[in-house]
Amino acid sequence: MAETIRTSPDATFDVVHDAEPPETLLAGFAEFGMAGLTAADSLVDQLDLEQTGHITADRLPAITPFSDGVARHHTRLFSRPDLDITVLVGELFVPLPAAAALAESVLEWTESNGVTETTVLSGVPMAHGPGEHRSFYVATEAYRERRLDGIDVQPMGNGFLDGINGTLMARGIDSPLDACVLTTPVHPLAPDAEAAARLLETADTIYDLGVDAGPLRSFAEEVRQHYESLAEHVESTDDHRYDDQMFR
Repeated sequence: MAETIRTSPDATFDVVHDAEPPETLLAGFAEFGMAGLTAADSLVDQLDLEQTGHITADRLPAITPFSDGVARHHTRLFSRPDLDITVLVGELFVPLPAAAALAESVLEWTESNGVTETTVLSGVPMAHGPGEHRSFYVATEAYRERRLDGIDVQPMGNGFLDGINGTLMARGIDSPLDACVLTTPVHPLAPDAEAAARLLETADTIYDLGVDAGPLRSFAEEVRQHYESLAEHVESTDDHRYDDQMFR
C-alpha cells in the first residue's frame, strides 16, 4: 500500500507508506541540540524497527543523508508488526514558515490511517541548571489521563509551542487525537546526547519499550570530554595566537 498526501501551496510534503501503521506515532525532528532526533533514532536501532514509509519535501531545500555510501530519505517511518508504535525520524531541518505544512501532512496521514496518538520528543534550547536536567510534558487532557497518571514526569510551566509541535498539539486540542510533546532543556551548539538519553528514558517509562539509555549516556560523556579538551587547547594557545615576529 502506498499513499501520498500533499499540503500547502508553498512547501509541500508527501507521505508515502507501505504498511498500515499502528495507533501510536513517536516522532523526533532535527532541532537545536538534536535530542529528539537522536532519541528517535536510538528507538529504531534498539527496537530493531524496519522502514515502512518516508516523507519527501518539495519547494524546500532538502538534504539526502547517507551512511557507508548508501543514501536514504531524510524523513522516515519505522515500525514492527508486533509493536503498536511507529517511529518518525526526521533528519531534515524544517524552517518555521514550512513547519505547519509538514505537521499538517503528518496529521492528514494520521487521520486517514487510524493513528490516534502522537508523541513528539523535543529539546528546547534554554538556560538551565543541573536541577532542570529532566523531562517535562505538554499534553492534551486525554493523553495526560491515559498515559501520564503515576508517571514521574513533570508538566512544563507557562509558555507556548510553535512550529511542528504547536500544530500537532493544536490538532490534539480540537480533535480526538491524543497529543503530547516530551521536552527537555538542551545545549544548542552541539549534539546533546545527555538530553536525548533523558527523552529516551521518559519514552521508555511511558510506553514500556525495554530500551536502554546507557549507550547515549556513554556517547554524551565522550562528547563532553571532547569539548573540554578542545576548550583547554584553545585556552592554552590563546596567549600565543598572535605571537608572530612578522608583526613586531
